Amino acid sequence: MNNLHVKTGDNVMIISGKDKGHTGKVLQVSPSENKVIVEGQNMVTKHVKPRRQGEQGGIVKAEGAMYASKVMPICPKCGKAHFTKETDIMDVWFDSGSTWAAVAAERPYLKYPADLYLEGGDQYRGWFQSSMLTSIAVNGVAPYKQIATHGWTVDGEGKAMHKSLGNAVSPDEVIKDYGADMLRLWVASADYTQDMRISKDIMKQLSQAYLKIRNTARYMLGNLCDFEPDRDLVPAEHLMELDRYALHTFNELAKTARAAYDRYEFHAVYRAVYNFCVVDMSNFYLDIIKDRLYCGAEAERRSAQTALYHILDGMTRLIAPILAFTSDEIWHAMKHAQGVNAESVLFNDMPGDNAAFALDAAAKDRWAKLVSLRDAVNKALENARNAGVFKKAQDTDVTLSVSESDAAFLAGVDLASLCIVSKVTVTTGAVEGEKSEDCLIPCTIAVALDESPKCPRCWNHSEHIGADGHHAELCDRCAAVVGE
Repeated sequence: MNNLHVKTGDNVMIISGKDKGHTGKVLQVSPSENKVIVEGQNMVTKHVKPRRQGEQGGIVKAEGAMYASKVMPICPKCGKAHFTKETDIMDVWFDSGSTWAAVAAERPYLKYPADLYLEGGDQYRGWFQSSMLTSIAVNGVAPYKQIATHGWTVDGEGKAMHKSLGNAVSPDEVIKDYGADMLRLWVASADYTQDMRISKDIMKQLSQAYLKIRNTARYMLGNLCDFEPDRDLVPAEHLMELDRYALHTFNELAKTARAAYDRYEFHAVYRAVYNFCVVDMSNFYLDIIKDRLYCGAEAERRSAQTALYHILDGMTRLIAPILAFTSDEIWHAMKHAQGVNAESVLFNDMPGDNAAFALDAAAKDRWAKLVSLRDAVNKALENARNAGVFKKAQDTDVTLSVSESDAAFLAGVDLASLCIVSKVTVTTGAVEGEKSEDCLIPCTIAVALDESPKCPRCWNHSEHIGADGHHAELCDRCAAVVGE
């Protein structure tokens, strides 16, 4: 590879030595020796040996090699080889500061002024300023509407990365080990207004968060395999109460995420989506509806699937700017209603504030109390499990001692399904158990092993096993679902 400043065929001027000022064409270059041969210059006497039979050798004159530093290329336009360095500098950032004219304003598919200029915090007195000054001077308007600045990428200990220190993390290595979406997720998860740390340990921890999001979507996809949106969607007003609440929580997520996107706070988007997948979905809603999805009647299952479809559709759109490949993979694996562009999630709008999924203040207050009660019951169940009372929550019978007003509030609530136990009894009398005064519904919780028969289909214990003469081993609910 020729790394010299001249190449074969260039017209050059000799700038030193006995042929100084002479010109000629470069006949040959030798990068390894850093030498060139110029036509008609640096003539030397050589003894030439005969190369074939009948040919005579002798003494001849030929061009000798000279160091490449002795020649300068001749400009094809002006014919000169000597140039004078400019010493009058207006601004070192002038070239980049005028890109609004050379790039944005010259291309009809770009916007001028630009929506956003993005650079490091050191550019307030550099590119940002020179761009603003030149644009205002010419057109009376700044070349950008907004500015976003970011910190530097550092190692896991907050130190600057250098090859000599061996602490540099290559993007190619991250992509090779985890995929491009993981690199994008790291960028989104970090608060770019500060220095952003990256290391193998950080990427390993983040990969676990990514799996939480991916596995949540995977679970929802698995339970939508027989769901045809245009055929099976249940109107919002006919959904079961829990499914309405799940859609409400997603509605809140959509509002939070879109507001964070508008503020360019991508780390807030990541945290909101992650918390939604772990807390609202995996630990709450998806856990509760398993029984209904696997064992419930057709109408109950379709209600849950409708909520899952709306949530998966919307969540995939929300994560698309960050997890581009993962979101498209989900999009192609799911079925879509009419009017949705199935080719790519990126061709569809972000989910907005859907009024059909919103709950009024009374409903929000009601669910805040129920969620708080469930958390209290889960804590009591965990303590009882550790004490050896039971192994599986579905093997338990829970008794709640509450006030008369709270007992009236809980009347008609399917607490067994909410807490994923076989039976919940609400009483206003005193019971021996674990007090939970911090709960929004102050109560005493007693956990006991349910001794009644166990249904082999839903795994819940019931006193009504065999009530249906056609199914001697099933509970009354499962017998009704299975039919005769």
